[in-house]
Amino acid sequence: MQIDATTTAAAPAAAAPLSANEQLQSLFSEILQQTGRSGYASAEEYSSAEPLDESVRSTWENWFSPAKAASYAADYDPAQLKQDYGDLLVRAIQEGGYEAPQQFLQSLSKSELATIQHVQRLADPIRVDGLNEEGALNLLIPPPAQVDLNFDGLTQTGKGLGIRFPDSRTPKNVADAWEEATADLSPQDKMHYELQMKLPVLFANIEIDENGAFVRQREPGDVDWVNPLASGDYSYLDYTQQQRDYFEAYRYQMSPEQYEKGSLFWSQFQQTLAAHGSR
Repeated sequence: MQIDATTTAAAPAAAAPLSANEQLQSLFSEILQQTGRSGYASAEEYSSAEPLDESVRSTWENWFSPAKAASYAADYDPAQLKQDYGDLLVRAIQEGGYEAPQQFLQSLSKSELATIQHVQRLADPIRVDGLNEEGALNLLIPPPAQVDLNFDGLTQTGKGLGIRFPDSRTPKNVADAWEEATADLSPQDKMHYELQMKLPVLFANIEIDENGAFVRQREPGDVDWVNPLASGDYSYLDYTQQQRDYFEAYRYQMSPEQYEKGSLFWSQFQQTLAAHGSR
């Protein structure tokens, strides 16, 4: 494994204010921990003098900014959507929704479920009877703080399965390195590399025979589904080296621009991982 960077000790810097996403992750990690579940591994420890139900509303409203609201369909009143979903989050705190999410969702009206459906950008109406625990729980959590409860490498919201990186199981030093390495990328480039970071999960669930021919692909929920990132010895540094090796091996089968862009990103991310003490 090749590491190009060396690290030196530096004086501690003042902590930067938490972003709206990080505030949600910190708060909902605290809520989930109180129910015996895991929140975001990379979340800052929650600290507030406010009661949790008040913090839930204020943190949600801070995240649901005018710019965020504008990304939703025009046939919904953004102010009403913010209010209605905030009300449901407060009720979930007060009525045990995070202890028993399916039961709480069963108590909601069609209109209330439609509010959740829209906030979570789900194509189909919510059918609570068909939800597992992770899918139900994440309906009651704003998108940035949703969790991979069963550690399968995917984040389920309702019936939908999402690929995200970092996710709730990503170690803090890896998540911090990622945010630093991708800070100046376009949203499109960042999304591209996010998918690249989760390819080990997808590829690990494709079965081939001794001749290299495709046999089948395991589906999420199958008893033999594999998540390599859940292994105690998974190395993000090794994975970045594999990506660097790929670009070197296929350098002359891609454009110079593609080679320079890809090899630069993986080199810089590897160096940043090392600087953060990631394995």
